[in-house]
Amino acid sequence: MSSTRDKSENELEGPVTEVPIDVPPRMVLVRCPHCRHVVEATVLSRELDVCPRCGHHMRLSARRRIKLTVDAGSFVEWDAEVAPHDVLDFPGYQEKLSAANAASHEREAVVCGEATIGGERCALFVMNSAFMMGSMGSAVGEKITCCFERATQAGLPVVGFTVSGGARMQEGVTSLMQMAKVTNAVRRHGDAGLLYIAVLTDPTTGGVTASFAMEADICLAEPDALVAFAGPRVVEQTTHKRLPAGFQRAEFLLDHGFVDMVVARVELPATLAYLLFLHDRAALGDVSHEVPQCPAAFPEEPRWPAPKHPQAAVEVDSVTPYDLVRRVRDTNRASVPTVAEQAFSGLIELHGDHLFGDDPAVMGGIALLGRRPVTVICTDRGRTTKERVARNFGSPEPEGYRKALRLMRQAEKFGRPVVCLVDTSGAYPGMEAEERGQGAAIADDIMAMSGLRVPEVSVIMGEGGSGGAIALATADRVLMLSDAVYSVVSPEACASILWKTPKRAGEAAEALGITAPTLERLGIVDGEIDAAGLGTPEFAARLAARLREELAALEGKDGDELVSARYERFRRMGRFDA
Repeated sequence: MSSTRDKSENELEGPVTEVPIDVPPRMVLVRCPHCRHVVEATVLSRELDVCPRCGHHMRLSARRRIKLTVDAGSFVEWDAEVAPHDVLDFPGYQEKLSAANAASHEREAVVCGEATIGGERCALFVMNSAFMMGSMGSAVGEKITCCFERATQAGLPVVGFTVSGGARMQEGVTSLMQMAKVTNAVRRHGDAGLLYIAVLTDPTTGGVTASFAMEADICLAEPDALVAFAGPRVVEQTTHKRLPAGFQRAEFLLDHGFVDMVVARVELPATLAYLLFLHDRAALGDVSHEVPQCPAAFPEEPRWPAPKHPQAAVEVDSVTPYDLVRRVRDTNRASVPTVAEQAFSGLIELHGDHLFGDDPAVMGGIALLGRRPVTVICTDRGRTTKERVARNFGSPEPEGYRKALRLMRQAEKFGRPVVCLVDTSGAYPGMEAEERGQGAAIADDIMAMSGLRVPEVSVIMGEGGSGGAIALATADRVLMLSDAVYSVVSPEACASILWKTPKRAGEAAEALGITAPTLERLGIVDGEIDAAGLGTPEFAARLAARLREELAALEGKDGDELVSARYERFRRMGRFDA
């Protein structure tokens, strides 16, 4: 690591990035590059450089970004003296560096250091578009690598703001090698069990996108930020096609599963503070430490409202198994995310499998059970007809199972228990799902849950259908609501296969042994939770208490003990001679 001279925040001098279009007496006006609206500079500054008319997030200098994000007076700069080198004597490079320095008042395209955000200590790197469009040269790679190395040594999480046009061509392959250099530092930081949050800002392209920008544990993006490997102009020139509106923008990446959240600038400090808090074991253990109030985790209104006409209570003993099947499929039944939001506090949803897409049939994220952070994974049938169609009526596609897998692996890295709340008729049997590896995705989840070195509790909340359910229920403890059903195949499919008619579905349901008492007797599930009041705060409190009880029983076991006991649990199933 290079030698450093630390620099406190009161020494920071950042450039003014707004370009005046008119300078009447005592007033500077700025034109929004997106909607062309003219706004007074002082108003724009109060709006955090977000256009008050169209919401366009204008680019910020690194210093202004730091000032808007971290706690006042907390930033201490690292490696301020590191400067670029003209390793190839590239024609005109020295002149470009001098111009970039004059325009940005910076030595390089990134500022690194340590700060607190909402009282949470972290290492920080902030790239700067005002210096050669944030291009990544050897000095940029060196500074970011040193940032991760220092953070690893100090046990600090890293928050990084990316903005870049890609590799710096004037440094040739030396610039290209920074992708691998920084990636290695990110990997070592992650291997130490430390958190890395990336915030993608406009634009993040080229080698930065193809390395450390997309390697974070949690990936956020500002609205409408351009995030791409090949820029739009290159894609259009290569394909000879005009790109659709919104292509390669932050919302496009969210829909396609590559970022966890799109967060408005005004909400970024609170969101970062809350995510850092969820991974700060000392703060979680200190009951005097207040929980940061993140808008995404503590919304004013429920994100998943309870049904207006909830199901009436039912005496399970007085109905047939097929009556229960129809009951759990009823549109008046409270959705699983509704129950999760009631049972856990501060649930912050993370999106996407970071491979292909974001399946809305699986909702997952991090929440607090008391003051204990847990990873929560839910299936979601949807509430309205439009939602149900979008979610395949709660039947996940491969991207849903791969999102769950990503969140499970993340939970294991940070030592968080995993809670799965399952209500699905089964995995989606569509052609596209098969093309994208539905069976392999389910198998990967079962394999992962078999070997996770953290406690796992799954609850069958309604319908547990076949392999689509067990992909999220290969757990240390598997519970069922008292009116839930869990089956190898749907009663209709069983009747059609065995008796060539779905009209005998009721008979099939009786024969399949799908109710909680039967499955508990067979050792498939470990207990019931009374379903009375499902969707109400009273039920949520009962569910949360049972989850705390189950996790407490698993708490004292280390990873080896959990995996071994889990193996024996499933090894016993079907061994009626033992």
